Amino acid sequence: MIKVLIADDEDLVRSGLRTILSSAGDIEVVAECDDGVHVTELARLHRPNVALLDIRMRTSDGIDALRGLMMLPEPPAVSMLTTFDVDEYVREALRVGASGFLLKDTEPRHLIKAVRDLARGGAVLDPKVAARVVSTVADGARAAEPARRLLSMLSDRELEVVTLVGHGLSNAEIGQQLHLSEATVKGYVSAVLGKIGAANRVQAALVAYRGGLIA
Repeated sequence: MIKVLIADDEDLVRSGLRTILSSAGDIEVVAECDDGVHVTELARLHRPNVALLDIRMRTSDGIDALRGLMMLPEPPAVSMLTTFDVDEYVREALRVGASGFLLKDTEPRHLIKAVRDLARGGAVLDPKVAARVVSTVADGARAAEPARRLLSMLSDRELEVVTLVGHGLSNAEIGQQLHLSEATVKGYVSAVLGKIGAANRVQAALVAYRGGLIA
């Protein structure tokens, strides 16, 4: 059973997320709160596999909560919840250790899949916010020489894969576009992450953006 913690200051959002996730037989929402203050305490108590944190809350922001979680001996995988307008908090969330970004109105099936992916050690990046996330943290020089050097180590097929990762596509969706099996795509993604030194798909997307693969 995948245990999930939700922190969002909007009751309606928390209720919607809980309802969606509880409909999956392998997911249980074990804790929730309306601010970031109690997130670490709840994580210690309930030991969730995944935490969904609102990136901005009225009484505290999700970044502080993320920092607290990352200090735990066995921190959960964390995805930040955001609206379409990704803001200045994104850069810090990535630096601290967020494994992804999801829209609050993510489709139910995509939300459930994202939680499963996070629990397996993956990273998630909603296609609708992918470009905004990478452009927010592009540090000005989008075609930076270090990123180009990393990308030069990839094969043509690996470049295709990392470009689609940068657009927020899942392994299954990449496989459909490139006419490859999901297992084959998973192998390509693992190879790409290893070659460019990225810890997860979000970091790979940043390299793709900085290297000029994503417009």
